[in-house]
Amino acid sequence: MNEHLRGGMAAVAEVAAPADGAPSVHDPHHEVRRGDTRARIQQVALELFAEQGYDKTSLREIAERLDVTKAALYYHYKSKEDIVRSLVEDYIGQVDALIAWAKTQPRTPETRGEILGRYVQIVADGSDVFRMLHHNQAAVHSLAAGKKERGDLFKERMTALVEVITEPGADMHERLRATMALGAVSVGWMFFSDQVKDRGKLCAAVLGIASDLANAAPEDSQPR
Repeated sequence: MNEHLRGGMAAVAEVAAPADGAPSVHDPHHEVRRGDTRARIQQVALELFAEQGYDKTSLREIAERLDVTKAALYYHYKSKEDIVRSLVEDYIGQVDALIAWAKTQPRTPETRGEILGRYVQIVADGSDVFRMLHHNQAAVHSLAAGKKERGDLFKERMTALVEVITEPGADMHERLRATMALGAVSVGWMFFSDQVKDRGKLCAAVLGIASDLANAAPEDSQPR
C-alpha cells in the first residue's frame, strides 16, 4: 500500500489542489476537483486508446498527454486496466441510478418516455467507451477474469430496464417490444454517432424511434 501511495500527497497537489495549498480532506470543493481530475484522465485515456489502441498506450503516455507526472496519475489509477474498469463501472452506475429512480415512478407513458430519454443520454455519453471496448476486445478481455462478465452485467440491467418500462405481468410481446426499443437505442446510436454531426438531432431521432417501438400496439397479440 505504501508503494502504491508513494508521492500521493505531491500527486494530489500537482493534479487537483489549488495553488495556495492542499485543502482539508473534508473540503467538498476538493472532492469536486478530484472528480474532475478523474474524468479528465478517463477522457484522455479514451483519446489515446482510440488513436493508437489499448495495447500500445502506456500510463506514461497518458500522463504526458495530461501534462502531469506518472506519480500524479498513479494516485488516481494504478493501471490502464483500472481506468477501463472505472469507465465500465461509471456506465453501470448511471444505469443503476436510472433504474432506481424509475422504480419510484408511476407506470405511465410519460414516465416511460422519461426513462427512454435518460437512457438515450446515458448511451450517448458512453458511446466512446463502448467503441473502445469493441475495437480492443482481445486486450481488455482479461478485465472480466474472476468477476462477472460484462455481458452478464449488461443483461441484468437490460432486464431491469425492461421491467420498469412495461406493466407488471407484461406478456412476452410487451417485453419483447421494450427490449427491442432499448436495443434500438444502443445500436442506432453506435451506428450513426460518427456519421451525424448534430448529436442533439441524433438523440431526438433515436428517442423518437425507440418510443415508437416501446409504445406500439401489436395488431394481433397472439402469435401467428
